[in-house]
Amino acid sequence: MKELYIGLMSGTSFDGVDVALCEIDSLTCKLLASLEFPFPQALKTQLLHVITSSTSLEEIGSLDNRLAHLFSQAINALLKQENCNPKGIKAIGLHGQTLWHQPTGKTPFSMQLGDANIVHAQTEIQVVADFRRADMAQGGEGAPFAPAFHQFHFANKERVAVLNIGGMANITILGDNLIGYDTGTGNVLMDYWIEKNRQKPFDKDGAWAQSGKINEMLLSQMLQEPYFSKPYPKSTGRELFNQDWLEKQLKNFSLKAQDIQATLLTLSVHTITNELKNFDIKTLIVCGGGGKNSFFMDSLQKAIHPIKLEINQEGDMLEAMAFAWLAYKRVHREKVALKSVTGAKKDTLLGGIYG
Repeated sequence: MKELYIGLMSGTSFDGVDVALCEIDSLTCKLLASLEFPFPQALKTQLLHVITSSTSLEEIGSLDNRLAHLFSQAINALLKQENCNPKGIKAIGLHGQTLWHQPTGKTPFSMQLGDANIVHAQTEIQVVADFRRADMAQGGEGAPFAPAFHQFHFANKERVAVLNIGGMANITILGDNLIGYDTGTGNVLMDYWIEKNRQKPFDKDGAWAQSGKINEMLLSQMLQEPYFSKPYPKSTGRELFNQDWLEKQLKNFSLKAQDIQATLLTLSVHTITNELKNFDIKTLIVCGGGGKNSFFMDSLQKAIHPIKLEINQEGDMLEAMAFAWLAYKRVHREKVALKSVTGAKKDTLLGGIYG
């Protein structure tokens, strides 16, 4: 039986809230409508401050509330756009905004903000949220989660990998033994650098990077980051790849700003390509914001040849669709097959139900 679900995703780029209305059953997840809701600059600034500086419980609580209202506004905007009655929606899959992701060490945890109780109250729709911590309780990384959905959504394809490029980049290798992990930085460092130097939120079509020259010494130094040589399962985020990480890398260099941008783009291309070399694939399906960067895609296609690169038609919405599907799985009390991806001891139910 087909049911309607809404999936919501706000990633590490803070470039917008993706909202997807999906029709889902046991075999398919169809995107019916979508909306990219703008992320307020003041809220983005505050989140970046909290991630990179000291904070307080009051500030974290305030962000939890403000994000919940933002997510509610985004969902209600989609409902209004599609003239859709909330009573017809089975549930919302709410990822929340990741503030910190620390899957290893003495006290592993992952923190996503955006109070699901407020979202339920503001939309009058059941909400499924807090997906990652159940996996971590079983010893998993709590990320990435998209590979399970990729396996479901692209089940008819062979020798295929799926690459999602948001702030971070992650790959899924489809097959009997599902593999998926974060390769490292995607857009996050490029976005930071162009905002710092040119006051732009992102490098449209990679034009600024294309105007620069790759610095091989800087690239070689950045590639020494231990995360890149760490075996999977692994996951990462802004807690590693951030302003401080980049500024430390640049400490002994005096380069033109556009040359640094070119080198950062090449870093993302290299770290993705180095991982793909380990698998026998013939097609790479790209989704996420990075797929809109034509210079990035051209550079990646040259690097992975003869693998064929395809831009996924659902684009930015694939991750939001994934959380609609994860909500479907939770409502139907179905465990999500992720232990081969995250390293968890066993597959489990993911998410709590609110409302």
